[in-house]
Amino acid sequence: MRFVWQLVAVAAVAFVGGQGIMATEGEPWLQLLVGVPTAVLAVFVYRWVVGRTERRPVTELALEEAPSALGRGTLIGAALFSAVIVNLFTSGYYDVDGIDSRSGAMGLLGFMAAAATTEELMFRGVLFRIAEERIGTWIALVLTGALFGLSHLLNPNASLWGAAAIAVEAGGMLTAAYVATRSLWLPIGLHFGWNYAASGVFSTEVSGNDTPPGLLDSSMSGPSLLTGGDFGPEGSVYSVLFCVLATITFMWLAHRRGRVLPRRSRAQRAGATATLPR
Repeated sequence: MRFVWQLVAVAAVAFVGGQGIMATEGEPWLQLLVGVPTAVLAVFVYRWVVGRTERRPVTELALEEAPSALGRGTLIGAALFSAVIVNLFTSGYYDVDGIDSRSGAMGLLGFMAAAATTEELMFRGVLFRIAEERIGTWIALVLTGALFGLSHLLNPNASLWGAAAIAVEAGGMLTAAYVATRSLWLPIGLHFGWNYAASGVFSTEVSGNDTPPGLLDSSMSGPSLLTGGDFGPEGSVYSVLFCVLATITFMWLAHRRGRVLPRRSRAQRAGATATLPR
């Protein structure tokens, strides 16, 4: 039952916050005022429901680790997406004509903070973490990564290739970041940094969501295999390549730190969460 309670609690915050963000569409400052509190509320709801249902300290969201881990994650995510844009720009597929919308960039900050936090709490904090206890790290990574990719088929400009790319690049990299650190702060920061760089800074499409313009007045053209087409640069082979390299790095760190779990028997699962090394 803990799985149901945890998922329902975080999903409820995501749903209410999402409705608030949709209701403020076209009002960037209101989106910022709705999005940031949604992210903060989701964290406290997760800590409360996991603490109540598992009767343990919620170490994966230790508040004292938040500033440094969120900062590192945001920088890594923004740097990875910037590397994708640099490749597109030098290939002549991405162009900037000036500044577009400073207020739009602020609204997207709230939107992406809410999206990154609620999605990480649901997919890495609840789904992956509990699945990993039963079926081990590798199988849980593959299955929840695939589910994360499939969930993006609901987006307006979704495609099978885009969903597959998300499963590999985001499902793999974000889960690996959690496994390497056993903290949700790093994947939350990574997710936010990637998405905000894509939308709030470079004004590109994010996961086929009809994303509003951000800071830069930009345009993109060229083969879909490289630009991602209507799905956005997340459907680019550049994104897949860089995120796979990041996934390999995080899983190498996780292996060195002894944080990759094998599939366990029912008896071995007892107390598995409490004994994970950090």
